[in-house]
Amino acid sequence: MTTTHLPQNILVHDAYIHNLKHIDVAIPLNKFTAISGLSGSGKSSLALGVLYAEGSRRYLEALSTYTRRRITQAPASAVQSIQYLPAAIALRQRPSVPNIRSTVGTMTESLNIIRLMFSRLGSHRCPNGHQVPPTIEVARAMAKEGAEMGEITCPTCGVRFRVPGAEDFAFNSTGACPTCGGLGRVRQIDPDTLIGDETKSIQDGAVAAWRLPGRNFMPTVVQQIGVRIDVPYKDLTPKEKDIVLHGPKKQYKISIPSSTGRVFNMDHALYENAFNAVEDTAQNTSNERTLKRLDRFYNFGVCPTCHGSRFNPKLLTSLIQGLNIAQVSQLTIGELLPFNARILPALPQDMQILGQRLTVELAQNLQPLVDLGLDYLTLDRAGMTLSTGELQRIQLTKTIHNETTGVLYVLDEPSVGLHPDNVQGLLKILRRLVALGNTLVVVEHDPSIIASADHILEIGPGAGVKGGRILTQGSVAHVEHNPKSLIAPFLTGQAQLISRQQHTANVFDQGKIGLHITDIFNLHDLQVDFPLNRLSVVSGFSGAGKTTLILKSLIPAIKAQNKHAPLPQQVASLTNDKIRHIQMIDSTPIGKTNRSTVATYSGIFDRIRALFAQTPAAKAQKMTASTFSYNLKDGACPTCGGTGTIDLDIQYLPDIEQVCPTCHGQRYNPQVLGIKWQGYTIADILALSVTEAIPVFAKEQAITTMLTTLAEMGLGYLALGEATPILSGGEAQRLKLTTQMGRQQKDTLYVFDEPSVGLHPKDIQTLLKVFDRLLGQGATVITIEHDLSIIANADYCVDMGPRGGAAGGQILVAGSPAALAKSPNSITGHYLQQELQRFNQ
Repeated sequence: MTTTHLPQNILVHDAYIHNLKHIDVAIPLNKFTAISGLSGSGKSSLALGVLYAEGSRRYLEALSTYTRRRITQAPASAVQSIQYLPAAIALRQRPSVPNIRSTVGTMTESLNIIRLMFSRLGSHRCPNGHQVPPTIEVARAMAKEGAEMGEITCPTCGVRFRVPGAEDFAFNSTGACPTCGGLGRVRQIDPDTLIGDETKSIQDGAVAAWRLPGRNFMPTVVQQIGVRIDVPYKDLTPKEKDIVLHGPKKQYKISIPSSTGRVFNMDHALYENAFNAVEDTAQNTSNERTLKRLDRFYNFGVCPTCHGSRFNPKLLTSLIQGLNIAQVSQLTIGELLPFNARILPALPQDMQILGQRLTVELAQNLQPLVDLGLDYLTLDRAGMTLSTGELQRIQLTKTIHNETTGVLYVLDEPSVGLHPDNVQGLLKILRRLVALGNTLVVVEHDPSIIASADHILEIGPGAGVKGGRILTQGSVAHVEHNPKSLIAPFLTGQAQLISRQQHTANVFDQGKIGLHITDIFNLHDLQVDFPLNRLSVVSGFSGAGKTTLILKSLIPAIKAQNKHAPLPQQVASLTNDKIRHIQMIDSTPIGKTNRSTVATYSGIFDRIRALFAQTPAAKAQKMTASTFSYNLKDGACPTCGGTGTIDLDIQYLPDIEQVCPTCHGQRYNPQVLGIKWQGYTIADILALSVTEAIPVFAKEQAITTMLTTLAEMGLGYLALGEATPILSGGEAQRLKLTTQMGRQQKDTLYVFDEPSVGLHPKDIQTLLKVFDRLLGQGATVITIEHDLSIIANADYCVDMGPRGGAAGGQILVAGSPAALAKSPNSITGHYLQQELQRFNQ
C-alpha cells in the first residue's frame, strides 16, 4: 500500500513582476497567511499580480474556448513557475461602484431569498379583497405548467386567481414600479431653479426657464395676460406668480418691438409657463449643449407612485407577518434577523419544511453581514451610496455564503473602513474560510489581523526599488522575534505609538468651527465644534453618521457660507470666521490610464520638458516642450502611441501586453530619444525614482522643491514615470497633497477621508508628519478615521455612535484622546484604551 503525500505549500519560483526581485516563496496551503510591508514594497504584486492572476488564469484555461472568449482574462504572470496553486478568487481594495439599480438587497442576494419567501410563504389577497392565509397550495401551484401555474382558490369567496411568483417581486424585472421603472426615483423639474433671481423683474430675466432657446418672447406674452413684468418677481401677487409657473397653454396675439424701432406682430404666440418651457425644450431637442443647459432645472426626486420602494404597488398586498415587501426592504439587517425568526412559528404544519429551508437560508445569508458590522444597512439602501469598506465587506460575505472549498482567496486590505470592533467579526469570517478547506492570503496593515494569521510573510525592506525582497516569514512568534521585521514592534507594542507633539490643552485657543444640525438621516439636533489649527479625528462605527456630519453637512455649509448662499437645509447654524478654503483629500485613484504619471500629476514634467526643449540639439531640430510629451504625436512612439506597450488580441486566449518593439517601453520616437540633457534622455528621467532625481535636478530650484516635497511625504520610492491609477489609496492621498505644501494655509480646512488606507504603521507615522506640516502652515485638519494610532495622535476627538444606523448619530465624546479612552460609553474608547496600554502609553 502506497502513501500519498499531499502538498503542504504553494511553491513560487522566481517571481519578478514589478519590483519583486526574482523571489522564491512558499505559501502554506489551507492556512491563513498575512502579507505585510511598507506601501510600495511589493505586497500586492505578489498577492494579486502573481498568486491571484496565475490562479485565476489557470482555472479559466480549463474552460471551453467558447466560454473563455467571453471572459476577461489576466495575462500570464512574470514568474518562472508556481506549483500546487488552487483556483483563485480576489477581493480587491477598491470594488467596482454598483450601478443605479443595485441595492444592498440585490448585492447580498438577500432580496432573492425574500422574494421567494413572499411568493411561497406570504399571505396573498384575492381580487375580491380577501387576505388568504399562508398555504402550501401556492408552492404546489407554482410547480404546475401552463395556464394553471401559480393559480390558487380563495377559501373565502372561491375565486381562482394567480399569485405572484418570485420573479414578479423583482423590481429589476416584472415587479418594477411602472412610473420609475424600478429606480425608486424620477427625474423631475426643481421649481426652485425656474426663477433665477427673485429680485429681478421678468423683463430683466428673473425667469430662468424663459432664457432657453425660442422662449425670449414669453415676457411679452405674460404681460399680455396681465402679469407685471417691470417689478421685482418677489413683489408679484400670488396670482401673477401662478400664471408664470402654471398658466395654461394658450395662443395670444402680441406685438414685439425690435431694437431698430420696427414692430413684429405674432397672431398665434403660444404661451409656455416656466415648467412647460423646460419640458417642451427637453422633448423637442437633441442638441447636446441645450440638453446640458436643461440639467440645471432637474433633480432626482422620490417616485410619487412607489414612494421610493421601486416595487409595483400591486405587489404590496402580499404580506409576511403583516409587512409587505417594501416594508421588509426598509428593515435594517439587524432587524431582519428577528423578523425572520418569527416567520416559521406562524406557518401551518404542512409548510414547516419549506419555511425552515427558506428562513435558514436567509439567516445564513444575513449573519456574516452582522458579524462584519453591517447590521445598520437596510436592504433598500442604494449600492452606489455605500463606502468602499462597505462594498468590500458585502463582497466578502457573498463569498462566504457560497461555502466553496479548495480555493485560494486573495484579500487586499479587508480591514478598510472597519471599526476595531468589527475587526473581530472579520477575523471570524476569515477563520471560517480556512475551516472550509481554503487557502487565505491577506494583504494587510492592521496589526490585530496580522497577529491572528497562521503565517506572516513580510516584504521589504523599503518601497519601490528598495523593496521586493522577502524580509521575514514564519509564525507570528517567529516574526515578533526577528530583528529585521518592520511590523514586529507594532505586534509586540515596542514601537512608539504617540509620534507627534499633541495640543490637547486649550485646544480652542486658535478659534473654532461650530455646526448645529437639525435633522438628516440619523443625525438629530446635533451640535459640534472643531478647533482651528488642530488635528481633529472623527471616529465611530460605519453608519454612525461621520460622513453625514463632515462630508454632507460641514463642508457644504462652509462652501455655502463663503458664497453667501443659503446653508444646507439640515444646517441650522454655522460658526466660522476664518475658513475660506476647503481641500477634500480622499483615496480615489488619480487618473484613468497609465498616461497619468507621478511626473505629470505633480506638475514637474512641464518644467522637465522645457529643460529638454532648451538644449542646443533640440533647438537645432526646432523641437519645443510639446515635442517631449508622449501624449502628443510629435513626440510619441509611432507604434505604441506613447504608452510603451502594445496589446495583442489572440481571441480565446487572454490579450498579451507586450513591451513595444519599437521604443522598448520608452514611449518616445527615436528623434526625441536622441536628445539628452545632462546625459539623460527624457525616458531615462522618467525611469528615475523621486529620490534618485533630486541630485539630478539640484540646480533647478522649482523641480527640486517639488521632488523634495514628494520625498518628505514618504513617496521617494515612486518612479517619475509611474502610472498614478495603480497607486494605493494612501499614496494617492499624499500625492494629491504635494501641490499644497509650502504655502500659508491659515484660512484652509483639510478634510481627509480614511487617510490610513493602504498604509503600514510606519507609513502612518510619516502621514502624521504631513499633518504637522499642514498645521505648521496654519491649516486646520479634520480626518475621518478608524485607525487607532491616528486617533491616539489627535489633538481633538469627536466619537460618534454608539453603533451604526438608527443606533448611531450621537456624539459620545468630544475631547482629547485620553478623554475618549476613559469614556465608558464609547466602544472606540474601549479599544483605544487597550491600544494605549499595549504600547505602555
